[in-house]
Amino acid sequence: MSAAIVGLGMTEMGKVYGRTATQFAVEAISRAAEDAGLSLADIDGLYVNPGVKNDTDLRLQSALQMRDTRVLATIQGFGSSAGQMVQYAAMAIEAGMADVVACVYADAPLKEGKRSSDAYPGQARAMVGVGSLPFAAGLKAAPERYAVAARRHMETYGTTSEQFGAVAVAARQWAAMNPAAQMRDPLTLEDHQASRMIADPLRLLDCCLVSNGAVAIIVTSADRAATLRQPPVHVWGWGQAHPGYVQHRDSQFGLVTGAAKSGPDALKMAGVSVDEVDLRQLYDCFTFTTLVTLEDYGFCAKGEGGEFVASGALAPGGSHPTNTGGGELSSFYMWGMTPLSEAVIQARGQAGERQVDRHDVVMVSGNGGVLDFHSTLILSPHRKGR
Repeated sequence: MSAAIVGLGMTEMGKVYGRTATQFAVEAISRAAEDAGLSLADIDGLYVNPGVKNDTDLRLQSALQMRDTRVLATIQGFGSSAGQMVQYAAMAIEAGMADVVACVYADAPLKEGKRSSDAYPGQARAMVGVGSLPFAAGLKAAPERYAVAARRHMETYGTTSEQFGAVAVAARQWAAMNPAAQMRDPLTLEDHQASRMIADPLRLLDCCLVSNGAVAIIVTSADRAATLRQPPVHVWGWGQAHPGYVQHRDSQFGLVTGAAKSGPDALKMAGVSVDEVDLRQLYDCFTFTTLVTLEDYGFCAKGEGGEFVASGALAPGGSHPTNTGGGELSSFYMWGMTPLSEAVIQARGQAGERQVDRHDVVMVSGNGGVLDFHSTLILSPHRKGR
C-alpha cells in the first residue's frame, strides 16, 4: 500500500481581514474534503501546523466537530512542516493508524491598518549573556538573518544581487498566469534593483509576501485514492534534514542547507534521480533560498546557482521550471503549503495557462527557521512502480 494526496483546499489569500487562523483552517479543510469527494466525517486523522504564533492547535478538531480521531497532532517544523505532515500522514496510513488524514496550515498575521512588516516582528523577548549578541548586532528577524547567509554565499562564490533578482523575475512571470497570486504585475530586473534595501544584500523584492489564509490537503491510501473525485497525486518519497548549530564556528551556514541531505534521501526512496525531476516547487521565503536549494539538490554545481538562475532556467519556457505558481515571492505565503499546493495542482494537470507539459516527477521543498530545518517530497501523478 502507498499514499496519495486526494484533496486540496485553499482559501482566499492575502489581505483578507476579520477572520481568525482557525476559521481559515476550517474552511480550507472543508474545501479539501469536498475537493476529494469526501465528507468531514470520513477524516480520522488531523495534523495541524500551528504557525509561528501557535494560532491553531489540537482544538481545531472541535472546531471541525470531528469525533474519535485516530491520529491527532501538531507538527512544528516551521517552513518544513508541510513536508513533514505529508510524510507522517503517509506513514500513519501505511501502518493502519488512520485511513484519511487532513494536513493544514493557516495564518492571519495581517491586520487592517497595520503594515505587513508588523506581522512578524522578530525577537522581542529579553535576552542576556552570549545569547543576546545576535540581537545586539541587529539580527532580530528573518530578513537580517537570511541576509547574513546570502552575503556569505556572495562572498564565497561571487553570487550577485542581480542573480537574486532573476529568481524574483521568474517567480513573477509564473504568478502572472496564476489567478490566485497576490502579485501579478510585470516585474523587471531593473524593478528589483530599484526596490529598497531591507537587510543588505536583500531588497524588498528578494523577500516573500505576508498573507492571511489557509491551505489544507487530504492524504489517503493509493487504493482508495483511485475511487475518489480528483486525480491522485502519489507520494513517492520523502526526506528530512536539520543541520543545527548554524552559528557555530566552521559551520556551513549560508553555503550548504538541509536540502543536500533530505533531497538525495527523498530521491532514493522514490527510485529516481535528480535528472528525472520535471518540476521544482521550492520554499522561497527569499530569493537566496531558491538559489541555494537548487545547488544543494544538485540541479547545478555548488557555487554555480547564480549563473544557473540568471540563465532563465526557472522561468516559463526555461529548462528547469520552478515555482510555477509564483511561489512565496509573488503568489502567497503559506509556509511549506505554498510549494506543496502548486505541486498538487501541476501534478493533476489543472494549472491552466501555466501548466507544464512534463509533470511526472515533482520535487517539493520546505525550509524552516533560518536554514535550520528541511523537508523534501517527491510526488507524481503515477502510482509508484508503474
